[in-house]
Amino acid sequence: MRAALLALGLLALGGAQARTVKIVSADTLELRQVDGQELVVISGENVELRVDDDVVRAKRVEFNRTRRTLTLIGAASYRSAKDGEDIRGENLVVELGKEQVSGEDVLISDARLEIRGQEVDRIPGQLRATGGYFTTCARCGRTPNDYAFRAERLIVYPGDRLIAYNAQLLLADIPVLFLPVLVLPLNDKDRQPRLEVGRDAVDGLTVLADLPFSVGGNTLGTTRLRYYENRDPSIGVGVALRSYAPVPFVDRVNLDLLAEPRPVGQTGRDVNLDFSVKGRVPLTLAVRDLDYSLSVTQRDIGRGATDPQRGVTTVEFGANVEYPLFTAALNYVDRFGPAPTGALDRTLKRPEVIVDPKPYTNGPFSADVKVTAGTYTAASNPRSPSATTQGPNVTTSRLEEQHSLAYTVKPWRDADLSLSNTFTGRYYGTGARTVDLNLTGTLTQRWAGSNSVSLTAKYLRIEGTSPFAFDALGGRVLSAPITLNLSTVPARDVSFGVSYTRDLFLSSEQQGNATFSLGVNRRPLSLTASAQVNPDKRTLEDVSFSATLADPDSGKVTVTPAQPATATTPARPATATRSSAWPAPSLSLSASGGYTLATGPRPLTVTAAVTGDVRTNTFSVSATHALREPGLTSVTLNYSLARSQDTVLNALTVSGSETLTPTTGLLSGNHTLRWRGQYELKTSHSLLLQRPDAATSSGNLDFSVGTVGGSRDSWLIKYGGAYDLRRGGFTAPQLSGELNLTRTGQSLAVAATVNTPGLDQKRTELIRAQLSGTAQFGSRFWVSGSALYTRTRSGTYPDDVATDLLQLNPLRVNLGLGRAGERPGAYLTGTLKQDFKWIDGVRQTPGPLTPVIGLTIDRCCWALQAEADLVNRRYRVAVGLPGQTGYPLFELTPTGASIPLIPTLP
Repeated sequence: MRAALLALGLLALGGAQARTVKIVSADTLELRQVDGQELVVISGENVELRVDDDVVRAKRVEFNRTRRTLTLIGAASYRSAKDGEDIRGENLVVELGKEQVSGEDVLISDARLEIRGQEVDRIPGQLRATGGYFTTCARCGRTPNDYAFRAERLIVYPGDRLIAYNAQLLLADIPVLFLPVLVLPLNDKDRQPRLEVGRDAVDGLTVLADLPFSVGGNTLGTTRLRYYENRDPSIGVGVALRSYAPVPFVDRVNLDLLAEPRPVGQTGRDVNLDFSVKGRVPLTLAVRDLDYSLSVTQRDIGRGATDPQRGVTTVEFGANVEYPLFTAALNYVDRFGPAPTGALDRTLKRPEVIVDPKPYTNGPFSADVKVTAGTYTAASNPRSPSATTQGPNVTTSRLEEQHSLAYTVKPWRDADLSLSNTFTGRYYGTGARTVDLNLTGTLTQRWAGSNSVSLTAKYLRIEGTSPFAFDALGGRVLSAPITLNLSTVPARDVSFGVSYTRDLFLSSEQQGNATFSLGVNRRPLSLTASAQVNPDKRTLEDVSFSATLADPDSGKVTVTPAQPATATTPARPATATRSSAWPAPSLSLSASGGYTLATGPRPLTVTAAVTGDVRTNTFSVSATHALREPGLTSVTLNYSLARSQDTVLNALTVSGSETLTPTTGLLSGNHTLRWRGQYELKTSHSLLLQRPDAATSSGNLDFSVGTVGGSRDSWLIKYGGAYDLRRGGFTAPQLSGELNLTRTGQSLAVAATVNTPGLDQKRTELIRAQLSGTAQFGSRFWVSGSALYTRTRSGTYPDDVATDLLQLNPLRVNLGLGRAGERPGAYLTGTLKQDFKWIDGVRQTPGPLTPVIGLTIDRCCWALQAEADLVNRRYRVAVGLPGQTGYPLFELTPTGASIPLIPTLP
């Protein structure tokens, strides 16, 4: 019964036209006729409706279908999804047509602001209240609020600002100040008021001010004011504006205009202009609305006096419409200002019209046509003598016709015939033309399932010279290739293919090769091979192959039970079969190589791999021979040993790789011993067995032990470096270690590197150490920091000089102050960021430590920040409000004080 009632409610509320009303929960629904008006009464313990994405909750709702209003009887709430506002009050009225909400004794709240009003009206983009009280401190949970305002009349533009008339400032709910008009910004950070005052040697006193404003509920803007003392003129002005649906058929308008004084030494102003409009226009017969866009751009600020783009205004307009039979577009791109001195970097369309009929299909035949016409100005094509005589740019009309025709049919059984024609023709006002034609026909015959042969014939023609560079063709093409493709399966698990293309317009010396391919996939053999033969020269141009002999299942016997005789089939004895006769299931042999006519044989690579009883145990050896030269070019050994993948039952795994390159004498590899998947011992090397006499080492050799990468807590110890096989030792070894620990609220990272004695290194010394970490103790005290020490040496041993550098970047201590069990109301911080340098043990940066002490008083809806650098005698104070960055109140330094709006103080 209740489900049927809700379904009836959905039908009853469907008359909301532009806005959709859905019943989420209700107990009863009643239809009434009162004074000629149709009412739907919805009641229940918890009535919930959805008006588009907005949520309505009440105990009784009366929906007037005639006037299209929702009346929420008694205490109710309305949640606006778009603005993130909660409206609570008595007897709220929602007008669906105007998207308006009104009521008495209403409370409105969002993420930052709470408003109370005796009477409230809410319409899209605006909220009005009388007898209003508002504050940003309501969410903080303190009584009374730190500050609030009471006003006779309020107007709120969500996401922009709040305007209060005849307002009182309340501190702890005590009136302290009367304000005839109060404006409170609610906008995003990029629309916050900005005031910057400065002074430099060139411009003198500079003032930059950005003042946000709005017009109605759909237009947001910022007024820009600039002042440069030494420029002529000194004042610059501008505006940034964005408007949403300001008038019918316009969806969005953006304007960014700034006229700024030119740099010192020049007179006048430079202008930056960015103006754009987007909109839609409904058309009766169109599939969808016509959409259009317009942009006007000029960028002069920052350009030099001789910049060719100075004073140039670019205009772009585009409109698109779709009808049932075709789509059409109009494009206009132009520039105004000084004539271009060089080639244009964009194509000017003055204008361009595109008509694109919908594709036509009739059985196996389809056609698609597109026509583009317009007048263009663009860079000249260097290959067109007539265009280059007109200068770097040329202007002329152009008609472009494109079509694509296709026809597909089955002429007989297992055969396919496809014909296609694609054409692009461009015809210019200068008399020039270009043609791009592609005629293709393909006949395919299949038989016996996987066998097929196809014959493809093409006629390609590209010719003509465009006067423009943007649509110039790559060159003249006249080709008629005929391609034969054969793909067969001559035997089970064997594939064979042939492909050959011959161009009727090319001589025999210019023809390509025929390609033969062979594939075998029958255990134990897996083979792929290809060969390219030139039929005209009767030469073998290229051969490549890859073959593998392996069958891991050859040791398994598959038994087929005996089948007794039936009325239609004779008896069948039991059989036992194997997948192949490969005698070694754990062994695989592979080889790859090839031959080219130009260079001769390719390197031959042979690989033998053995797999143990467990698939994780593998051992392989591969060798590569160049064939054209005596001796092997490389030998590689790979192994992996593990009894199983279970790290508990099989605690130990070993893996490694080793490669020898006989031609260079380079031996490289790595080996890993892993315990329970957590710890590993590794070694890696890259050594020349015979190093050059001028070299001091044969390469690198390293050993390490530690945890496997990716562990939460990890450590690593590494020893190694350059190693000399001839002298039998490390030349400049290093010992390094890392430790990383992580706990809840705590982290520690330690790393150090030590030079140890070697053949060419006589000292043992610490050359690098780094310590970083964070620690939080409860909710009120935490520390963090990073320290880095490095040592470098200059000169020759033993007279070289050490340079030590210690960087604290930074060390920070934080302490939260406040009552126990409550959120801290203030934070005391100490920060130390400093570098210390020593040369040969003598400190180069004398002076005391320079800590910075900070205090932040956080009252949830406002914050006061103070910072003191006691050593350098620099003090700063700033205040911040919700949604805003800290606004500096003053800064005191040894050279004076800085206060906003006042450039300098003695």
